[in-house]
Amino acid sequence: MDNTTYVALSLARAMQRDLDVTANNIANANTAGFKAERVIFSSYLFPDDGAEVGEGTNFVVDQGSYLDEAQGALTKTDNPLDIAVKGDAFLAYTTPEGQTAYGRDGELALDKDGYLVTIAGSRLLDESGTEIQIPANSGKIIISVDGTIASEENGVIGKIGLFDLPDIQSYMRLGNSMLVPPPGQASMARIAEGSEIAQGSIEMSNVAPITEVTRLMMIQKAYEQATKLMTTEDDLRRDLLRRLGSTTG
Repeated sequence: MDNTTYVALSLARAMQRDLDVTANNIANANTAGFKAERVIFSSYLFPDDGAEVGEGTNFVVDQGSYLDEAQGALTKTDNPLDIAVKGDAFLAYTTPEGQTAYGRDGELALDKDGYLVTIAGSRLLDESGTEIQIPANSGKIIISVDGTIASEENGVIGKIGLFDLPDIQSYMRLGNSMLVPPPGQASMARIAEGSEIAQGSIEMSNVAPITEVTRLMMIQKAYEQATKLMTTEDDLRRDLLRRLGSTTG
């Protein structure tokens, strides 16, 4: 393959990666607490033999992706167990598999044992990393802006953990809006300052569906152009070989 084919192939692979990420963003547009993922691409200049200084072939390089930490819209639910984080902090959970994960999903309920859990069954943690359990017959639950949980019958029950994650961009997606550190890497989570809890609301995904669909169309168009370029190059090569064969004969 010559450089033209390699350039087209690098573009096609990059667009396939972007397509997967964008499709996942769209699929989670209505997932509470979901943070969109963004892909970073760069251009690599490969100096061609005999080319003048500054000239060469540009290839598309996938530099990885990052988490879009922008605040999602807050939707009022009037469910006293629902919470939304206002600010940059993250909530902490114990997943059904026993992992400690982080996220912004505040659509909560009580499980059969009285623990605060997400719809997927992950238990919410307090500042010390302990699962939060609401005593039976607690009556009306009140959650203050600093995360303190109290009830009419039992007074203060606990305090929801709000954490800053300075290493969040290295985290891996676990599903259900959950994020975990890479294997072998300990979390740098620390108690957050400046963020607040809004009771009776949930934070929606920060995905803008119209923007993502528009991006999806642009990606598909770029991918089609790349595959067309590869097909055209193959056709030209076959035509050249056919002509050479005819001349030799």
